[in-house]
Amino acid sequence: MSYNKEKRTSSKNLIVTLSFNNMKKSIKDYGIYFLTLVLGVAIFYMFNSLDSQEAMLKVSESTRSLIKLMISMLGMVSVFVAVVLGLLIVYANNFLINRRKKEFGIYMLLGMGKRQISSIILLETIFIGIISLFVGIVVGIFGSQFMSILVAKMFEADMTDFQFIFSKDACIKTCIYFAIMYIAVMLFNTLTVSRYKLINLLHARKKNQTVKIKNPILSIIIFIIASTILGYAYWTVTVNFKSLDTANKMLPPILMGIIGTIGVFWSLSGFILTVVKSIKSVYLKNTNMFILRQINNKINTTVVSMSIICLMLFMTISILSSSLALRNTMQRDLLEMTPVDINLYKIANLPEKSVNRSGRETIYTDIQRQDSRISVIDTLKNNGLDMNTLKDITEISVYTNPDLTWERFFGSYIEELRDSYPMLSYNTTEEIIKVSDYNKIANLYGLEKYELSDDEYIMLCDFKSQREIRNKVLKNSQNVLDIAGKQYKSKYNECKDGFVVMSTSHVNTGIILVPDNCPLTDDMKEMSFVAANYNANTEEEYSRIEKIFTDDNSELLQKLNINGLELDGLSKTSIMEASIGLATLITFIAIYLGIIFLIASSAILAIQQLTESSDNKQRYTILRKIGCDEKMINKSLFSQIGIFFGMPLVFAMIHSIFGIQFVIKMMAGIASEKDLLPSVIATVVAISIIYGSYFLATYFGSKTIIKED
Repeated sequence: MSYNKEKRTSSKNLIVTLSFNNMKKSIKDYGIYFLTLVLGVAIFYMFNSLDSQEAMLKVSESTRSLIKLMISMLGMVSVFVAVVLGLLIVYANNFLINRRKKEFGIYMLLGMGKRQISSIILLETIFIGIISLFVGIVVGIFGSQFMSILVAKMFEADMTDFQFIFSKDACIKTCIYFAIMYIAVMLFNTLTVSRYKLINLLHARKKNQTVKIKNPILSIIIFIIASTILGYAYWTVTVNFKSLDTANKMLPPILMGIIGTIGVFWSLSGFILTVVKSIKSVYLKNTNMFILRQINNKINTTVVSMSIICLMLFMTISILSSSLALRNTMQRDLLEMTPVDINLYKIANLPEKSVNRSGRETIYTDIQRQDSRISVIDTLKNNGLDMNTLKDITEISVYTNPDLTWERFFGSYIEELRDSYPMLSYNTTEEIIKVSDYNKIANLYGLEKYELSDDEYIMLCDFKSQREIRNKVLKNSQNVLDIAGKQYKSKYNECKDGFVVMSTSHVNTGIILVPDNCPLTDDMKEMSFVAANYNANTEEEYSRIEKIFTDDNSELLQKLNINGLELDGLSKTSIMEASIGLATLITFIAIYLGIIFLIASSAILAIQQLTESSDNKQRYTILRKIGCDEKMINKSLFSQIGIFFGMPLVFAMIHSIFGIQFVIKMMAGIASEKDLLPSVIATVVAISIIYGSYFLATYFGSKTIIKED
C-alpha cells in the first residue's frame, strides 16, 4: 500500500518536473507563440480598461455619453476578438503538439499512458496560461496609461487630473476570457493525444510530407478562373458599386472574393512551378530548385490557412486605412464647416395645420403662427434673451418656389439621381436665397462672395455625388429656371462651393442664389436663419452662453417650450463633440480589430514557418552534405520565409486597393480620397513594424533551428 502511494507520488512529481522543463524549453524555442499570447492579453486589457480611464477625463456630458457608447461597443467587439484569439491559440497549439510527436512516443515507449501525457500537456498549458496572463496584464496596465492619453487627445479632453489607473473589471474580464480559451486548448490537446498511436509517434520525424505536383494545365485553368472571379468582384465593388444598395447584393462579391482567393492559392504552386521550370536559367540556379519544391509543398498543405491570412490582412489594411481617412476628413471638414458659434433657424409662415408623409396631422396654435411671421431675433427678444450675449448677428431669409422641385431642376437626369439615392423625395423644393443675403453669411463665414446679373442664378452645392449630377445639368445651356414668374439662366456651368447651415462635413445638396430684384414674396419664405458668435472673453462665459441655447433647463428654452415655439439650432460645440465622438468611435474599433487581425496573421505564419523549419532540418543537412555553404542555405531559408510572408500580404494589398475604393465611394461626401494616401501610409508603417518584426523573428528562429543537431 505504501509502495503504491509512493509510486503515485513519484509519478506526479515526474509529470510536474517534465511539464515545467518542457515549458522552459518551449519558451526558448517558441518565443513567438508566447509573445503573441502576451500581446493578445495586453491589447485585450487595454481596450477593455477604457471604462476606468473615462472617469478621470474632464469632458462634457454629451462627450461622456459617446465615450460610454464606445466602451459598450468595444465590449461587444471584444467577444469577437476573444473568438479570434481563441482560434489562434488552438491553432498554434496544434503545431506545437505535432512538433513533439516523437517526444510523446518515447514517453509511451517508456510506459507512460496517454492520460499521463495529457496531464503533462495540461500542466504545461496551465503554466503557460499563468505566465502569459501575468506578463500580458502587466504590459496592458502600463499600455493603458498611454491609451488614456490617446483617448483624451482624440476627445480633446482635459487631463489635469491624470493619474495611474488599474482597472479591476478589465483584469477580471481578461482573466475570464483567456481562462475559457485555455480550457478549450486543454480539451483540444487531450482529444489530440488520445488519438495518437505509438508507431506513428516514433516515426513522425521520418515521415516527410508527400510532395504532390498538381497537374500544370489544371493549375493554370484554375488560376485563370480564380483571377477572373476576383476581377469581376473588383469591377462590381468599384465600377458597378451603385448596384450594391442592399446587404443582400453585397454578399455575392464578398463570396466571390473568398472563392477567388482560395482558388488562386490552390493553383499558385503548380502555376509558379510550371512557369519557373520553363526558365532553366532561373530554375537551375543556386538552390532555386530546392526553394521552389519547398514552396510548392508548403502551399499545397496550407491553402486554407494562407487564404484566411490573406483575407485577415485585407481586412486589416482596409479597416485601418478607411477609418483613418474618415477621421482625417471629418477633422478637417469640422474646422471648415463650423465657422461660427451658433446657428438658429425656424420655419416661416406656418399654416393652420399640416400633414406629413405618414398622414399625421399637426395643428398649429395662433401663437406659433404669429411667431413664424417674425424674425428669429424678434423671437429671441420676445422670450427674454439678452441680445448682448451674441455678437456678429446675421439674419437672412430662405425661400422656396412650389414649382421648382428637384425633379424639375434635374429634368432628364432625375433617374440617375434616383439610382444614387432611391430613398429621397424628389418633390422636395429647391432652397432659394438672395445673393446679398448669402454674401452676408459668406462674409461672416469667410467664404467666397458672388455677384449676379438680373437674369442669372448660381447653384451652390458641396455634396460630392449630388454635385456631379448637378454639374451635368448646368452644362446644358438650355437649362433655364422659372423662379417667381421670371426666367433665369445659370451664370456658371458647374456648382460653386458654399453653405449656410453648419454641419460636420460638406453636405449641402443645393442652394440657388438669385438676384436681389427677384420677385420673391413673404408667402414664399420657408425659413428664417441666424448665424452668430458668442460674446464671450473667457471659457466660463462661453460655457454659460452655450448652456442658454443647449441646456433643456435654460430659461430661454423653457419659455420657448411653454409657448410651443419651434426654434431649432446648432452650436459649434455640439457639432464638434458629435463629430469627434463618431470619428473616435470608428477609429478605436478599427484599431482594435486591425491590430488583432494583424497579430493573428503574423503569428500563424510565424508558427507555421518555425514548425516547417524544424520538420525540414534533415533536408538542410542534405544541402550541406552536397556542398551548399551556410550563406547559400541561409539565403534559401530567407527566400522561403519571405515568399510565404509576402504572398498573402501582396494579395491582401491588391484586394485592399479595390476594397478601400468601395468604402470611399460608399462614404462619398463624408470621407475624402485625398485623405486616403496619408492613411494608407500610416497603415503600411504599422503593418511593416508588426508584420516585419514577426518575419525577422521567424527567420532568425528558423536559422537557429536548422543549425541544431
